Amino acid sequence: MRILVISDIHGNFPALEAVLSSVVTVDAVWCLGDLVGYGPHPNECIERIASLPNLTCLLGNHDAAVTDSRNIEKFNDEAGHAIYWTRRNLSDANLDYLSKLPEMVATDWVTLAHGSPRNPTWEYIIDPMTAMINFAFFDTQIALVGHSHLPVAFIADKESDNITRTLTKPGDVLHLETRVILNPGSVGQPRDHDPRASYGILDPEEQTWELFRVEYDFKKTQADLKKAGLPAKLASRLAEGW
Repeated sequence: MRILVISDIHGNFPALEAVLSSVVTVDAVWCLGDLVGYGPHPNECIERIASLPNLTCLLGNHDAAVTDSRNIEKFNDEAGHAIYWTRRNLSDANLDYLSKLPEMVATDWVTLAHGSPRNPTWEYIIDPMTAMINFAFFDTQIALVGHSHLPVAFIADKESDNITRTLTKPGDVLHLETRVILNPGSVGQPRDHDPRASYGILDPEEQTWELFRVEYDFKKTQADLKKAGLPAKLASRLAEGW
């Protein structure tokens, strides 16, 4: 069984299409939230995600802000501008779709959250200390999170309380022998200084996690951002992956 794990699409349709086109065969798709925000293609991204078979999709903090104005004051000026623009341009059907997304999903072996198991919508897991605290908030072997836009793995040591933080790169295959928190990075707005769209493949039978990157036409997204009148910073950062 192979599961495509994506997160933080952020209204970037060319990036999403590049990811979906690059994946040969998967049995399910897990989207960890933030379908919208920042990018100029919110309707296209929601409709494409909603059409995928065997989909599990979560609510992200930008999705929540668009649907019910939750914590908009936490966003910087550029992100807040994009939230209001997205709300004005989103169809009623797509707004309704976002409003019904769950904040967290758990099975007997994996926990899914946008931010963290402790705070599913808002908390960033960036450092080992935050990861260590969050291991107490889920009972499964694996937790999958997004939000930070960083492809990273936090691996718990079997014999101690030590947590290893590893920035994963394309071609890295992690063999999941202990408890882990995994982040696939961002499809639509990477922040690890690699502008390529990022995603992961989880194989629960082989107990492996592999990271992938794919190039996309970010100039198309930049042009559409400019056409929409969205902040120039949102366009410039796509070329550098920050």
